[in-house]
Amino acid sequence: MLNNIGPMGLILIAVVVLVLFGRGKISQLMGDVGKGITSFKKGMADGQAEESKIESAVDVTPESAPQSETTTNQDRA
Repeated sequence: MLNNIGPMGLILIAVVVLVLFGRGKISQLMGDVGKGITSFKKGMADGQAEESKIESAVDVTPESAPQSETTTNQDRA
């Protein structure tokens, strides 16, 4: 059904939308959409930064790794 929409059909749809909503309402809506996209991108970047911070705090280096049970038993003997 949507495959048959040509340039004239798109222009007609744009005119109908413009008449129904008006120019001011459409520009306000597009501004809100832009703010939402910006907020979403910022949230994604903050989430990735927090995730990398958690991963770096959880990393265990070989020096700080706990000794195995057999090594501890040998030290006691």
